[in-house]
Amino acid sequence: MAVKVRIPTPLRKLTGGADEVSVEGSTVAEVIEDLEKNYPGIRERICEEDGRLRRFVNLYVNDEDIRFKDNMNTALKDGDELSIVPAIAGGRS
Repeated sequence: MAVKVRIPTPLRKLTGGADEVSVEGSTVAEVIEDLEKNYPGIRERICEEDGRLRRFVNLYVNDEDIRFKDNMNTALKDGDELSIVPAIAGGRS
């Protein structure tokens, strides 16, 4: 099933500049695997070596944080949208 993935600016060099790509998968983990197959190097920027989501990366399925669902096992259906959102830190001291 096709899932639309929104790519943040820092990762667009891996997708040839595309801000959105379409990949296949029935779970978030499967979508990440398909992303890696089509855009090598993207998984290591999203996931730890053991497959867990990196601490400063957020993934949203249709605007819902996967950490409040089934995390990497969150089920997806055709037409869902997965957004990769890097955490932003900083500010005044």
